[in-house]
Amino acid sequence: MAIREIIILPDKQLRLISKPVEKVTSEVRKLADDMFETMYDAPGIGLAAIQIAVPLRLITMDIAKKDDEEDGKKPRVFINPEVISASEELSVYEEGCLSIPEYYEEVERPATVRIRYMDLDGKTIEEDADGLFATCIQHEIDHLNGVLFVDYLSKLKRDRVLKKFTKLAKRAE
Repeated sequence: MAIREIIILPDKQLRLISKPVEKVTSEVRKLADDMFETMYDAPGIGLAAIQIAVPLRLITMDIAKKDDEEDGKKPRVFINPEVISASEELSVYEEGCLSIPEYYEEVERPATVRIRYMDLDGKTIEEDADGLFATCIQHEIDHLNGVLFVDYLSKLKRDRVLKKFTKLAKRAE
């Protein structure tokens, strides 16, 4: 396992549409392991492969509360995830993103969604998501489609964030 570098806004790769995973291979499993290590190190609760510059439809997530499990972890992998239905009811959560560090804003999304994905055994699964899980899975699936949570903000807020991160990137060079 290895901690990979997380790409940061305004990196253009964040706008790429990720390609489907054709088959669950040892490389895909290793990528998922690296993603978990990277996500936990960051620390974050979700990571899309594109955030480490790998344009594949793969997400790792762990939204377990520290006291849920003995070790506080409940890692999950979603391969080729898609939202197949969404509630009309909306909910608002304050979102952040490992690719947009230390920036948080409230985002409105469907309160519940039904998702379909493949697990690491190649089995197709459908399940309902609500609460933090619904918000997080929608946020990460957006990444696979080149969409960032700041795209849901007003043009003024979005432009401010883009300008700030563009300046930071120039300074870092």
